[in-house]
Amino acid sequence: MLRGLDIRDMLIIDRLELDFQPGLNVLTGETGAGKSILLDALGFVLGWRGRAELVRAGAEQGEVTAWFDLAPDHPARAILQEAGLPEGDELLLRRVNSRDGRKTAYVNDRRTSGEVLRQLSDVLVELHGQQDDRGLLNPRGHRLLLDEFAGLAPGIEATRAAWRELGAARKALAAAETALQEVRAEEEFLRHAVAELDKLSPEPGEEATLDQRRRLMQAAERIREDVTRALTALSGEGVEGLIGDATRWLEGVTDKAEGQLDVPLAALGRALTELGEAQQGVERFLEALDVDPHELEAAEERLFAIRGLARKHGVLPDDLGGFAAELRGKLEALDGGEADLKALRDRVAKAETAYDAAAAALTTARTEAAGRLDQAMGAELAPLKMERAVFATEIKPAEPGPEGRDAVAFTVATNPGAPAGPLNRIASGGELSRFLLALKVCLTKEASGVTMIFDEIDRGVGGATADAVGRRLAQLASEAQVLVVTHSPQVAAKAAHHWRVEKRVEGEMTTSTVTPLDPHARIDEVARMLAGDTITEEARGAARALLAG
Repeated sequence: MLRGLDIRDMLIIDRLELDFQPGLNVLTGETGAGKSILLDALGFVLGWRGRAELVRAGAEQGEVTAWFDLAPDHPARAILQEAGLPEGDELLLRRVNSRDGRKTAYVNDRRTSGEVLRQLSDVLVELHGQQDDRGLLNPRGHRLLLDEFAGLAPGIEATRAAWRELGAARKALAAAETALQEVRAEEEFLRHAVAELDKLSPEPGEEATLDQRRRLMQAAERIREDVTRALTALSGEGVEGLIGDATRWLEGVTDKAEGQLDVPLAALGRALTELGEAQQGVERFLEALDVDPHELEAAEERLFAIRGLARKHGVLPDDLGGFAAELRGKLEALDGGEADLKALRDRVAKAETAYDAAAAALTTARTEAAGRLDQAMGAELAPLKMERAVFATEIKPAEPGPEGRDAVAFTVATNPGAPAGPLNRIASGGELSRFLLALKVCLTKEASGVTMIFDEIDRGVGGATADAVGRRLAQLASEAQVLVVTHSPQVAAKAAHHWRVEKRVEGEMTTSTVTPLDPHARIDEVARMLAGDTITEEARGAARALLAG
């Protein structure tokens, strides 16, 4: 509920603070007094798009503050939480407009964006008027209004879930079909490549091993002679024999050397041991140099085959095994693809059945609710002196979507036999006001925490019809806070709280003020609305009669 509005240096308002109350709040005043400025200021702090120039002449900046009471379950709390803004039982909105056009917004004294203000405004305030494009006159919102009237939130959520599952199933099927088509296009290549790779069966690291062995076998003849000479030099005919001779000679005189030859003899023993190991290593190498020409040929053929396959498929030789596994996976997908497609098609069919059932249930519920709404509208239009008008809710097939496959439109025929048409094209200004009011009465089941504002919705009606409009507004206000800007004394008389908007000129400065009216002042204001500038006792008497109800 809107509790207050503080306006500073906006248009022709220098400083104005208003405290609003629950129930029906009415703003009256002469044409041009500034009633629309109040709505402009409220729209500014709520982030609505409006006038470009709002700062009062001579001021550096304009500022509007609005504060609301929030119930524990008010939807504004979720918006605050998502935006990371502090929340409590009171919501404070403030927006500043500088002379150069810059706008700064605050929520609960925390700076935020205009987009957050607009999100909050959707759950805080509804504005309705003859040029209403935010609510009932927007055909795109008619289905939402009917769904709210029918209480279809659970069915809509079920339909959304079915629509999401259907979309996911169709996406999965399309992806599988595309993948299968791509694999089928290269099936011949895949089968040939896998057979070729399986036949060769290369191992990781095999290419390097084969290359090393091949180079060694190719070099065998060139190095055999030198290796043989080295083995001879190490054998008994060479170093081994000489060291053996030296060892025997020293051992023959060691008893006369007083132990001084023990260390050299030990070193020679170690040398003979190391020499033996070297000799064995060279002998093994010589044995490895015994190359079988067929072995060299086989090694070269396999090495060239591995390298050829690697070049052919654009991979490293060591990656051929992994590449073969990847190709086998594609073949397995191809071979099992039809089974997978059948399962996915079954999933799509099941999802389509579930969606069809959910959407059909919504259509049935909407059709039943449309009849109830039309009947309720007929009951509301009669007291508004439109008993000959016919309101009808049309439900037509539409493209399937997350909220079903129904297009909803509110149509009216203002006279018997006249063709029905869209609400905003058939009704005149005064008729449109009453249609909107009747719709709002029917669609508002209980207080939702939204402040409803009606801007001269009673224009073009008077007498008993205006009185009926006032009674319907008062009925709405019994369940929610309602603010009405009106020129109708019959509507003003039904208010629980009444303010008069006046324009004053002091010197060369024009300002707009708003004054709360006590019971005596209300009599004069309603009398002015009845009689004009000259208030007579007869007008006051008529005003008292209206206020008495």
